[in-house]
Amino acid sequence: MNAYTKAICFASKAHFGQFRKGTDLPYIVHPFEVAMILMEACSNENIVCAGLLHDVIEDTSITIEDIKSQFNEQIVDLVIRHSENKTLSWEERKQNNILLLEKEYNLKDSLMLSCADKLSNLRSIFMDMEIVGDNVWQKFKRGKDKQKWYYGEIIRVLEPLGNLDMYMELKTLYNSVFID
Repeated sequence: MNAYTKAICFASKAHFGQFRKGTDLPYIVHPFEVAMILMEACSNENIVCAGLLHDVIEDTSITIEDIKSQFNEQIVDLVIRHSENKTLSWEERKQNNILLLEKEYNLKDSLMLSCADKLSNLRSIFMDMEIVGDNVWQKFKRGKDKQKWYYGEIIRVLEPLGNLDMYMELKTLYNSVFID
């Protein structure tokens, strides 16, 4: 079994029965979209697999050891870097994420994974806004203002990716969702 198939199967099993926040859409759609964004950016197999697996530690019962037993060191490292500590408050988790990305400005794979993840999330928010308008913010524990702050900071720290289409789309969606 190749690495892509292995990561698809692993992530699908891990996220089985989960749904996107406030929807009946299976959660696995998000990691699949992240992987597709990374593939379009001509990323390598390791980062695409990490995109498929990026939420399994923080959102399922899967452990770091489970990932280590199945995947190579680069995939494991990327997944760990993008797993939030859910014992912290939302604000602490997001601030930690921003600080980590600032330190990794020269680690393109890590920045690309974060960009693809945030782009997928903003695409989802934008599509939901088309249907329910500003009611979209009711499904978030933190409202529009906190989300605007967070995504604005993400765009700032991901600026080294400024020449990539996914970064440009992220900026455009940010403006559509939070500014226009």
